[in-house]
Amino acid sequence: MKKIEVFDPSLCCSTGVCGVDVDQALVNFAADVNWAKQNGAQIERFNLAQQPQAFADNATVRAFLQRSGQDALPLILIDGEVALAGRYPKRAELALWIGIDQPTDAAKPATGCCSSRGCC
Repeated sequence: MKKIEVFDPSLCCSTGVCGVDVDQALVNFAADVNWAKQNGAQIERFNLAQQPQAFADNATVRAFLQRSGQDALPLILIDGEVALAGRYPKRAELALWIGIDQPTDAAKPATGCCSSRGCC
């Protein structure tokens, strides 16, 4: 299976639920990462604020940061090669990258207060 490395911008946590503003993209991505790991994915995340040495030690990441700056994060590598930058991948993208069946809409977590009734 392919190795996925996620180089996050400076965050206080990887879930997106810390602080006063919840980052829904991070909440969704954290759930998608957990789902992918449950399906056998090898995913490792690095936080610029907490693991700066991981950024400095990786030549691909270091060159990316020199070219684009930290505002262009997150950076996603697959087997050491750049796969995506500037946003977090969707669950379907993770599934494609790790070679498992893509999730159906029924497999995705519900969002909103009444999503099961289709009113949102």
